[in-house]
Order: sequence, then C-alpha cells, then structure tokens
Amino acid sequence: MPLPRLYPILDTASLAAKALALEPAARALIAGGAGILQLRHKGHWSRGLFEEASRIRRLCREAGVTLVINDRADFALLLDAGLHVGQDDLPAQDARRLLGGQHLLGYSTHNAGQVRAGDAEPADYLALGPIFSTGSKPNPDPVVGLERLRQWRSLTQKPLVAIGGITRRTARAVVQAGADSVAVIGDLLPEPCTEDAVRERMEQWRQLLSQ
Repeated sequence: MPLPRLYPILDTASLAAKALALEPAARALIAGGAGILQLRHKGHWSRGLFEEASRIRRLCREAGVTLVINDRADFALLLDAGLHVGQDDLPAQDARRLLGGQHLLGYSTHNAGQVRAGDAEPADYLALGPIFSTGSKPNPDPVVGLERLRQWRSLTQKPLVAIGGITRRTARAVVQAGADSVAVIGDLLPEPCTEDAVRERMEQWRQLLSQ
C-alpha cells in the first residue's frame, strides 16, 4: 500500500504525560483523516490495554485505517494488524513469516548501514531517525539530520518514513529531503490536549502535507 504522507503514532507514554487516554486520541486522529495509525507501548501489555487496543482496531477497520503495532508481533497477530519492528526486536524475516503477506511490516533504521541492510529485508517500508532531537524516546540514536536523509535516500528503494522531532515547521523540508512519509508523535498533541484539539491538529497536519 502507498504510505500516507503523515504517519501518526499513538505513544502511550506521551499521551499519559498529556493526560489524554489512548482511545479518545485514536478517535481524534481517525476523525482528522489519518490513513495509518501506529500504537506504541513500551511497557507491560495489560488486559485493559489489549481491550482498548481491540476497540481501536475496530475503529480503524470501520474507517479503513491501517493499524500498526510497535514491537509486539504477538499482539499484532491477535489484533490482525500490521507490525513495526526495531533493530533489537524480532528480526524482520521472522516477523514476516508470522504476519504472512497480507499485513504491513515496517523496520526501523538509524544509519547508512542499517538502511542499506534494511533494503534487503522483507519489510514494506523503512523508518529512519531520529531526524531531529526527540524527547519521546529514552536514549535515542544519534540525530540523522536533513543532509544525511538526502544522502541515504538513495540506499533503498523502499518507502522511507522519517521520524524523530518533526514538527509542522520542519515537515516540508523533511519531505523535500526525500522522505515519503513523516511519523509524528509530539506535534500531534497540543496544549490543552483534548480530543477535539487533537482532531484539529491532525487536520492541520494533513492540510500542510497536501500542499
């Protein structure tokens, strides 16, 4: 599938810091026009979280939105969703064997060697970052920057999703540097962070990237 220009990520830690629950945030992004949605949770998957994720899966299915689960192949399978894996997660080849061919598989990269190697992996797209400094990930990899993004774009034929510290102010430059899509967490969560405000912010992002 062609990736939407905007790739929103529902990061549970970022949402908790803004006092917005996961499900209302998902509703807002979907109502704002999201075509893809990644659910990222780095802690323990409780029964309550799985039930909430199941409801989000139904919302995505009803709206024709692709749901992707970060890291956890087991929950991606249970939720009949796509999967995004990083360098220290389940290898992409094993993830593809589990998912089969019908679900989207993404793979994180952080340097030229990883992008080059990722091009040979059975992933549908590669994520590259952090493009800029980011506060949504503890101990992030070194910043890539726009110039390296331009240089490394030629190392893969796969769609490239830029991630890390991207805002409305920098998004157009990231796309011009070669990204097919931009993944966003923090700049989708305004202050005050209400369901209506997130929907409006999502609409602003879509309008920006459609220009």
